[in-house]
Amino acid sequence: MAIAKKIDSIRVNNRIHAKTVRLISVDGRQLGIAGIRDALNAAMEEGLDLVEVAPNSDPPVCRIMDYGKFKYEASKREQSTRKKGKSSQLKEIKLRPHTEDHDLGFKIRSIKKFLAKKDKVKVTVVFRGRELTYKDASVELLKRIEEEVIEEGMVEQPPRQEGRNLTMVIVPK
Repeated sequence: MAIAKKIDSIRVNNRIHAKTVRLISVDGRQLGIAGIRDALNAAMEEGLDLVEVAPNSDPPVCRIMDYGKFKYEASKREQSTRKKGKSSQLKEIKLRPHTEDHDLGFKIRSIKKFLAKKDKVKVTVVFRGRELTYKDASVELLKRIEEEVIEEGMVEQPPRQEGRNLTMVIVPK
């Protein structure tokens, strides 16, 4: 995003309003202070654009460059940083207070798969009707899940009551 904002603030050729500019060549050498006409002519001789890169300095700094290529490379850099910065997702597993061992085994395997993919897992025990009286059994259920997945992940948020649900968040190691 910062690259895109920087590109938007750069002025190209006909939008430069200063009479004199500090000119920088394609290879980064300073060519000195020149009139705007001379700078535009130098850019045209190279077959490139004159781009104002520092409009607030005195005199403004202009660079001779291929502006289209610059924008293309900036967008590619931004895409690659977005790709590298993959955010982890939050997956949710829902249980009931009296979930049987076999079903719990399946849920634990799913939690381990999610943690292997570097996703956070929110384990939720859902209470219906009078099941809220079995809160202690549900806390034990969540502790058992925590012990089963201790090698793959760790508890970020311990069991916490949220209305009629009891939740716990596990993050990958």
